[in-house]
Formats: sequence, structure tokens, C-alpha cells
Amino acid sequence: MAYRGGYDDGYEGFFQVPDYVKQWAYFFYRHIRERNIPEIESMYEVSFLKLSDRFYKAAPWPEVKYIAEVVDQDHVFCLLYKEMYFRHLYARCQPTLRDRCDSWDNYCDLFGLLLTSNVNMQLPNIWLWDMVDEFLYQFQSFCQYRGKVQSMSPEEIENLKKCEVKKVWNTIEVLNILQALVDKSGIVAELEGDGGARLCELKGYYPQSSNVLRMLGYFSLTGLMRVHCLVGDYYTALKAVYPLNLHERTHLFTPCILGAHITLFYYGGFSYLMQRRYLDAARCFNAVLLHIYRVKGEYRSSPQFEQILKKNEQMYQLLAICLALCPAAAKSLDENVLMQLRERHSENMAAMGRGDIDVYDSLFRDACPKFVTSTPPAYDQATTNTNQLAFRAQLNSFLLEVRSQQTLPQLKQYLLLYSSISLTRLAALMDCDEAALRQQLLCLKNKQRQLKWDGGKDMTAGTWTVASDLEFHIDVDPESGSEMVMVSDTQQVATYAPFLAHHISRFEDIIRDLSLPPPVAAAAAAPAAARA
Repeated sequence: MAYRGGYDDGYEGFFQVPDYVKQWAYFFYRHIRERNIPEIESMYEVSFLKLSDRFYKAAPWPEVKYIAEVVDQDHVFCLLYKEMYFRHLYARCQPTLRDRCDSWDNYCDLFGLLLTSNVNMQLPNIWLWDMVDEFLYQFQSFCQYRGKVQSMSPEEIENLKKCEVKKVWNTIEVLNILQALVDKSGIVAELEGDGGARLCELKGYYPQSSNVLRMLGYFSLTGLMRVHCLVGDYYTALKAVYPLNLHERTHLFTPCILGAHITLFYYGGFSYLMQRRYLDAARCFNAVLLHIYRVKGEYRSSPQFEQILKKNEQMYQLLAICLALCPAAAKSLDENVLMQLRERHSENMAAMGRGDIDVYDSLFRDACPKFVTSTPPAYDQATTNTNQLAFRAQLNSFLLEVRSQQTLPQLKQYLLLYSSISLTRLAALMDCDEAALRQQLLCLKNKQRQLKWDGGKDMTAGTWTVASDLEFHIDVDPESGSEMVMVSDTQQVATYAPFLAHHISRFEDIIRDLSLPPPVAAAAAAPAAARA
């Protein structure tokens, strides 16, 4: 196969583009000019992947200069082509530092053009989401790459320093680009006006209007949340997504694009989890896990199916953590989600209920985002992989919260056994003195209170509520004069209607599948029907 001339070899080499690729580029360009969304989407999602598997399975696509003549040297199309070119390169090859810099320059040129010119083209919404998603993935990848200074040569370090001077993949620059797309699109005012009803009704394609800036702005709201979450600023992450709201999903557009929907709820739920708002976190995870449960069958042949399953498992792990720290959150879960959670993590949840820190540590490691540091490492002094610094800071913060309530599950189990018990007796059961027991009781009381969303578009807002299946207070026994812990059980009686409804639905699915004709018979009947 021909090599990529002039890129790594130091001189212009011969590069032959297959006729199929030239034809694809020509028709792709023509369909974009004609604003033919169905054909653009087919060539973007189907043809591009087929040609990649056939000609470029482990190699980059032809550089844009080999395609430019076929598409009349069109500047906008060349930028779009390069966006797909670098995405393929990241997926199938090992990007060099120059690749990373060139991709950054292309994104700056592409987004800069869209922000400063009168855009009149239409592009598939899935492509616009992929642009934002890939932009942030490459930012994350660059931050991980620059953290491995100890394995770099002096020349690589010098080139990396030059990139820092030019602010290549700089965190502030990335945030500025996303915010500029949000501001230019006017999406915030539109969502404040009708909550996104018209956007969902028209599926993002407004008559006589381009969808490019509008949808890039919409998806950039999720992008802003993601970046703030990656650097550990969870409050700002929830603020950044305004006026989208994960708790009001009536006019939420992201369910139309599963990747965008998962990203929004994954980072939103994680931000709630790290702020000790377990009720809201569980509600977010429940909504997206239920959605995946219902639609994942449609994506079995999708290239993203493995990634969907991975995120699905990560969110079940995070949901298990939520329920271990706040068992009352289970009341808001759908029966299907709760059953899947028990099948996957019943043993882990039991271990966390006993205060096993190692299980918390393991689940958090597997399910958390790949955190990044917003500042570059000290290149002249770094001797270790600095990528672990951001991760360990978040892990230690999380485990500190877990350790602060490590003894509370045992205390809670004792309280559930009694309607009243003396402070002295309870201290003996807990094997501690009364002063330490008072501290634990106050800690339990404090941990039971948390903010819960109470309506509105601000996801950081809420009212303080008690999230517990028991209530208790300390009182003095008038007869003995001793202090007593008075317990009132607030646990609701379990209802079995959702459980029965779930199994009735599964039974109906089985009956429907059994009533279908066998595949062989159906295949044999097809030619006969065609002849008739």
C-alpha cells in the first residue's frame, strides 16, 4: 500500500487514491452542497466505514491535498474532510505530536469559520455531535499524552513546550471554543423560550435554516459539562449545562442520539455523586440506564455498541455506589434497573454495606472519568507519569467521604432492631464510649440530609431533605433519667406491582417471539411473495 507521502518520511512520496475513494469524496461533497441529509448521513455513517475497513483498516486516509481537486478545492469541505480524517487516524493509528497539533489547528479553523461566517449548509445531527465528542476526546487524549513526560526524548519535550506556548489543546482555549459555539448559536435563549419543544418537534432541522451552529451549540452545553467534570469542578459542570435539565426530559433532544444522551447523564450523574447528592445522582443514572435497556437492541450492529455497553456497566457501578451510601435512593429506581443492578453487583453492594473500602475503591477506579490536569507538567522536573495526580486527587476525595461514614452501616443496623435503646446500651453494642457514639449519631444525622432537586432549570438548585429509611432522636427517659435513642421506622412497604408488570411484559415478548414464523420458512416465503 502506498505510504503517506511527505508526512513522516521527510519528502513528497507517491500516493495513489483508489477510484472508490475519489467517487465517495465527489458524491459526499455534492450531497453536502445539495443539503441532502439522508444521503449525507448514509455516506458518513455507512460508506465511510466500509471504505475504511477495505482500504485503510490500519492506515490513515489520504491527506486532503489528494482529495481537494475532486471537490473543486472547496475550503469548507476540506475542513470537514480533515475532521473525519483525524478522527479515523486517532481510532485506527497511533497519532504523533504533529498529528495532534494539526488536528487542533483544523478544529480551530473549522469552528472559527462556522463562528465568523454565514453558515447555510445542513449536516446530520449525529455528525455534529461526533464533532464535539471527538474534539473533547482529542483534548483528553492530549492531556494524557503530555503527562507521560518521563518516557519522552528531549526533542519531544522541546516540541511539547512549543505546543504549550501556542496553547495547543489548552483547557481554557477548549472551554472558550465551546462557550463561543453556545453563544453564537443562540441555543440558550431558544431553550429558555420553549424548553426545546420546537427543536425536538423538527428533529433539529428547521426549514430554510442551517442546523449546524444551533446543534453545535446544543451539544457544546454537554461538552462544557464534560470538561468541567474532567478537571474536578462538579458544581460548575452542572451550572454549565443550563438550561438543559436531566430531571425534565420531556423536550430533551439527546435521546435522539444515544452517545450524546449517555454522555450528558453520565457526567451529570457523576457530578451529583461527587457532591454527595445521591438521590439526584441515582435519578440521573436510572433514567439513562432505563433508556439503554429499551433501545440497545437497535445498536447491536453499530460500531459504537461496545462503547455503549462499557458506559452502561460503568453507570451501574456508580449507581451501586449511590445505593451503598444512600439506600433510600433505591425507592426512585425503575424495577428493571433495580433487577439489573442486583444481578450485577449484589455482592459488591453487600460488601460496601459492611464498609469495605476496597470495593468502593475498585468500583470508583473502573467507573470514573479519565480526569485531566488543567495545567501542563513541569517538563524539566517531571520523573513520573503525572496523569495519576488528577485521578488520585479525586479518588482520595471520594474515599475520604466514604471513610467518614464507614461505621454508620453497623450503627444503622443496630438502630433498625430497636424502637428505643439507651445510649449506654448502644455504646456497648458499638464497642465505643458514649462521646464517640454521640459523634457517630450526629454524623449519621448529617449524612442523611442532602440537597435534592426541586424543580426549575438550574440543576445545582435544591432543597435539603432527609434521605433515609429511618428517623431517630435522643430523649431522656422520665423514669430512669437515662438518655435514650428513640427510633421511628419510616421504611415504606414494598409494592410488587412493578415487578409483576415487568414479568408480564417479558412473558408477552416470549409469546410474540414464539408466534413468529421460523427464519427458514420466512426466508423461503420471501421469493414466493416476490414472484406473486
